[in-house]
Amino acid sequence: MSDDLVVTNSVRIPRHEIEVSFSASGGPGGQHANKAATRVELRLDLASSSAFSTAQRARVTERLGDEIRVVVDDERSQVRNRALAEERLVARLQSALHVQRSRRKTKPTRGSKERRLKAKKGRSEIKRQRQRPRRDD
Repeated sequence: MSDDLVVTNSVRIPRHEIEVSFSASGGPGGQHANKAATRVELRLDLASSSAFSTAQRARVTERLGDEIRVVVDDERSQVRNRALAEERLVARLQSALHVQRSRRKTKPTRGSKERRLKAKKGRSEIKRQRQRPRRDD
């Protein structure tokens, strides 16, 4: 394992900043579930983390809050649960750090206008043909 948890190219969280705790996982599983501490909880305090710039920290705090908490007890293995928890933490941080690109306004092209009008004329012709014929036809 490396020292850092890689979120993006610019964000790498030192593992010592992530608080990890283990506890017994609930649910079925018999003696193994009662004895083994396979449930993993990761906590990351954004205020004390050195991995984020000021703007990144503000964006993540706005979207996720001051502390990020991830709990996983999907697998019977503590190691696998820890890996899943880290993956989920990274995914949440990546989505919080994502900046939505602003939309540039564009005009419809001449071809798209012509296709739209042609489709409208076609529909009106179909509907006109459904009508009863007039006496003069």
